[in-house]
Amino acid sequence: MNIKIVGNYVGKALIIEAAFMLPALIIALSLGETSSAFAFLYTIIAAAAVGVLFISLKSKEEMVYSREGFVIVSITWIVLSLVGAIPFCISKAIPNYLNSVFETVSGFTTTGASILNNVEILPKSILYWRSFTNWLGGMGVIMFLLAIVPDIKDSGTIRMMKAESPGPVVGKLVPKLKRTAIILYEIYIALTLLETILLLAGGVPFFDSLCIALSNAGTGGFSIKNASIGFYNDYVQIVVGIFMLLFGVNFNVFYLILLKRFKQAIRSEEFRVYCGIVIFSTALITINTMNLFANIGEGLKHSFFQVATIISTTGFATTDFNLWPEFSKCLMVLLMLIGACAGSTAGGTKIARTLILIKSFKNTIQKLIHPRSVKIIKIDGEKTEENSVKEVHAYFTAYVLIFAVSILAVSFDNFGFDTTITSVAATLNNIGPGLGAIGPTGNYAGFSAFSKIVLILDMLIGRLEIFPVLMLAAPSIWKRQK
Repeated sequence: MNIKIVGNYVGKALIIEAAFMLPALIIALSLGETSSAFAFLYTIIAAAAVGVLFISLKSKEEMVYSREGFVIVSITWIVLSLVGAIPFCISKAIPNYLNSVFETVSGFTTTGASILNNVEILPKSILYWRSFTNWLGGMGVIMFLLAIVPDIKDSGTIRMMKAESPGPVVGKLVPKLKRTAIILYEIYIALTLLETILLLAGGVPFFDSLCIALSNAGTGGFSIKNASIGFYNDYVQIVVGIFMLLFGVNFNVFYLILLKRFKQAIRSEEFRVYCGIVIFSTALITINTMNLFANIGEGLKHSFFQVATIISTTGFATTDFNLWPEFSKCLMVLLMLIGACAGSTAGGTKIARTLILIKSFKNTIQKLIHPRSVKIIKIDGEKTEENSVKEVHAYFTAYVLIFAVSILAVSFDNFGFDTTITSVAATLNNIGPGLGAIGPTGNYAGFSAFSKIVLILDMLIGRLEIFPVLMLAAPSIWKRQK
């Protein structure tokens, strides 16, 4: 393990985090939020100083190998979360540091799970930083670093990109990896700005529009209102619902659209399945909840929004789906587990993995019936490499084991079955709200310190797709290079 090169990348990420806190500091100073201003100022100075110290670490070997790539991503996310929590704690917005870390990890991992009972009493600078963690975590800290730092070369960095990007397949849109990162961020920023403008056109104040767009882009779901998006009118709810689904689409599809390769974009199997699940689930829930709303239009709006918020793993809410019939709640839990598309800002296990798993199961059955037959798995008409299939099987095996162990750990808090199960599902899949005590009107404040630590780990494991975090526990990965 090349510790120096790991430290160098972590240092660069810390300086980026310090720079991104400057707008929050400016907001605090302009609004006279003294405690918040000092909190951000101290954190910026400390993060920048440590960052400069780490950057000074020079290594003779500049190549980023697989193990360095995975360690860089995992350590960076952990360090940025620990540092990003400091303003919450120093400003007394969240006095308990563990709770501050929970909120920050939830933000960076775009989970949206909160321990706060009343977000509307928080200073605006804190609300902005809280929403911005969703935005920065959505596309990824390392991805941003790859896009803006001039001395980072393509060699080896694909491993970091793969470790951080959600989904089973990561590749370059263009030959140069750096250009790929820039294109993805250009699309990301353009969609964020477009949503902000549309919300402003609907009469939403600028600060609200910006915070909603930042949280929505990262599919994080941190709201600045206690009633979440239910506070706003139908126009806002529809705009937010549409953009939640857009940010759940593989960004490669947007790139193909920009190139005017519309047929190729529509032929994406994962995209078509994603749209089908949304339409089918919305129709079923609308029918099942028809008696809960004044008319079918109202029911359709709420059903569409909640399907969009859960499958995209955003976590916004317009109604308390905790009160829905059991069929609708069970369907929502299934959507939690599936998630949206690979290569999006959404969480969950991803539709691409589910497709590979289903096709692998089908091939296994056919192989049992016809032992001599040769079956291959195709996605979008192209062969899926055997290694990719094995990785998907390994992913789901690890996922089930982590899910089971986490449920047992959280069960010591003696919450109801629905709360215990969905607290793990909502954090491991980076969704936020679940059922029972953690429904859209609840939060995670009542969990013990031990359970919060378990759920923090679940959020990190879920966002980084399991393996980068688990690798930190492997002794062999820390062996020094000879």
